[in-house]
Amino acid sequence: MFEKLKALKERYQELTALIADPKVIADRNLWQKYVKEHSALGEVMDKYEEYLAAEKAAAECKEIIQDGSDAELTALAKEELGERTTQMQSLTDELKVLLLPKDPNDDKNVIMEIRAGTGGEEASLFGADLLRMYMRFAERQRWKVEEIDMNYTDLGGVKECVFMISGKGAYSKLKYESGAHRVQRVPETESQGRIHTSAATVAVLPEAEDVDVELNMNDIKVDTYRAGGAGGQYVNRTDSAVRMTHIPTGIVVTCQDEKSQLKNKEKALKVLKSRLYDYYQSQADEAYAQSRKSQVGSGDRSERIRTYNFPQGRVTDHRINMTLYNLEGFLDGDMMPIIEALRLADQNAKLTGEN
Repeated sequence: MFEKLKALKERYQELTALIADPKVIADRNLWQKYVKEHSALGEVMDKYEEYLAAEKAAAECKEIIQDGSDAELTALAKEELGERTTQMQSLTDELKVLLLPKDPNDDKNVIMEIRAGTGGEEASLFGADLLRMYMRFAERQRWKVEEIDMNYTDLGGVKECVFMISGKGAYSKLKYESGAHRVQRVPETESQGRIHTSAATVAVLPEAEDVDVELNMNDIKVDTYRAGGAGGQYVNRTDSAVRMTHIPTGIVVTCQDEKSQLKNKEKALKVLKSRLYDYYQSQADEAYAQSRKSQVGSGDRSERIRTYNFPQGRVTDHRINMTLYNLEGFLDGDMMPIIEALRLADQNAKLTGEN
């Protein structure tokens, strides 16, 4: 690990010189590339410098102890050596975490999809609860939410919906939400007070950039049609809704949120790129996923990840066996306790795999 840190320090010093070089500054794209790399190494280097300072102080303490000519100074050196040794161990643990491979998608915006599963209308109503939960969470994070394709039922439930959340670190926090979410409660339509179990699935896709996906427009079939909504309340007189089909994979995307056909095409294309990125990434990761599954879970949409139990007021994440008795707050967007626990579990799983 420390050989790697030495090499990174040399690279960091090289980058410091490069971003100050007038020739590099003149090439804006190259300069931005170097600045980004320099910034990414900054936290690691700060922590490494702390470690080196502690290591130097520890070495000085050992020299004083070895000399032993001054009893009082030797006692102080022994005390400081213990503190420095503890500090070095703590910094070593932090450096191990910082050196873990970064998920290249962590800083990206996300495209989220919610679909009602088993449970009929109750599953759709639960889907609407999940939609509100993520919107409230985004609001707490000061992120932007943009609806793309929303398909509601007459009772206000969600059959399926697609929306984008834009903000710093959106994917890093929401990527653990992919999977099947289960709800246990007494539906309003249940006259005998029996508890029903329903489900909805959530998919979280990083927004794909142009460099992530090679998209041949000749492979896309575009159909336009008139938008419609629950109960016929919203029907366009023009063919503004858009359906895009990626012929090689069969992936279909629809968008009818905007009244402008052009805007719907732009939104649909964003979703299509992200689904294709997810599709090809999943294929590439399949062999790895079969050989080693993360302790947090594979993120497969069919995997049951969480249960929302209304009679007991609890939410349980099955991947880390964590239960919170704050269901109302959680559904109002207070999700960080479980999200942070999932992040730490993922981090520990990677550290275990590294050792």
